[in-house]
Amino acid sequence: MQHIHVSAIDMGLSRVLPVAERLGLLQSAKDDAYVFTVAGTNGKGSTTAVISEICQQAGYKTALYQSPHLIDFNERVRIDSQPVGDQCLVDAFYQVEQARLACDLTLSFFEMTTLAAMLIFVQAKCDVWVLEVGLGGRLDVVNIIDPNFAVITNIGIDHVDWLGETREQIGYEKVGILRENIPLVYGESDMPNSVAQRIDELDCLVYQLGQDYDYVQRLDAPHVWQFSCAYVTLQLPTPKLSLLNTANAVAAVLSSDLNINSHHIDQALSKVKLAGRFDQRQLADRCWLFDVAHNERGVSFLLSQLLPLWQSHQAKYPQAKLKLVFSMLADKDIEQVVQLMVDSKLPIAQWYIGEIDHPRAAKIEQLTTIVRHQKQVVSSYSSLAQAGQAVIANSSTQDLILVFGSFHTIGEILKSLSQ
Repeated sequence: MQHIHVSAIDMGLSRVLPVAERLGLLQSAKDDAYVFTVAGTNGKGSTTAVISEICQQAGYKTALYQSPHLIDFNERVRIDSQPVGDQCLVDAFYQVEQARLACDLTLSFFEMTTLAAMLIFVQAKCDVWVLEVGLGGRLDVVNIIDPNFAVITNIGIDHVDWLGETREQIGYEKVGILRENIPLVYGESDMPNSVAQRIDELDCLVYQLGQDYDYVQRLDAPHVWQFSCAYVTLQLPTPKLSLLNTANAVAAVLSSDLNINSHHIDQALSKVKLAGRFDQRQLADRCWLFDVAHNERGVSFLLSQLLPLWQSHQAKYPQAKLKLVFSMLADKDIEQVVQLMVDSKLPIAQWYIGEIDHPRAAKIEQLTTIVRHQKQVVSSYSSLAQAGQAVIANSSTQDLILVFGSFHTIGEILKSLSQ
């Protein structure tokens, strides 16, 4: 399936729309479901996970589409938190392929996947769809569906080859998910002019962080945080995910047309989790932290959480060392990510570097050179599985091992640890 089209990323909707129409997806979504579409540079996974869990707790049959997956492809397509089965996916891909052939068109891997997910959601008669945009917004295949509610988590510099080199250009692409008169949650205080202009043109009702809603971590009660907007203030349980992304999700569901109350939100935040997002685990008798951070904003946010965690960990284990397992894709700003980590002043004992098993992987020589240039202690391995085994062999049960740099990095390490 991955070879049906020559390009893994092929921006534009002209080829996919006829296939979607033949499958009856556009009208079904419009008539039968309430759709949240979530775009942004970082935080989409956490935001969509929280929205989905809240809707599910409110009694709605809830579809969740995310990408990429960490280990199993089925992770991308969920109904009421459960990944759909293999046969369900196979049947959906078969129907999409038949429609594609009838239209005599080529589709990319991501386009086939997205259409198959949407077809599954239609056939399962889901009440709510929560859709994570894959890349950008305006030309992403997810954008064939008209949302009832849009969320833009933030706008940072990433995917410059596809989206532009400035926040204004990238904002223009992401705000393409808007439709006339629909509400938008915008999850940061700094809004590019390109976004503000499009909001005005479409007469969208915007809820912006810091103006229309806000949140605060309670210092007197670390397991409680406060969400507030014009008409309600809620004391909520602290989730295992980013409070910023959680606040954006809460703002979206409360501002939607769905019947959702504080009890549903309480229940959801006590349960929701997402693999690879500040994901703490005990595996192979070691303390691990997995985070998919792979750009400036993502690493900065990771560090804001990691610094207090490390202080707490070291207070409990004074002899503990911090070890890093690291790899990235070649089209990311590797030097900036490494620089941010080094500048954090965390006492990094050693970097364990392996090459991602992917055509876009950064070469081991490039990764090693960049990290060593920062005067860091580095051990290099031909694969991430080998890097993972090496860090286990050279760490104590008290050490903290951080794995970061890419979804692929996390996925490969988790897969190797499960074998």
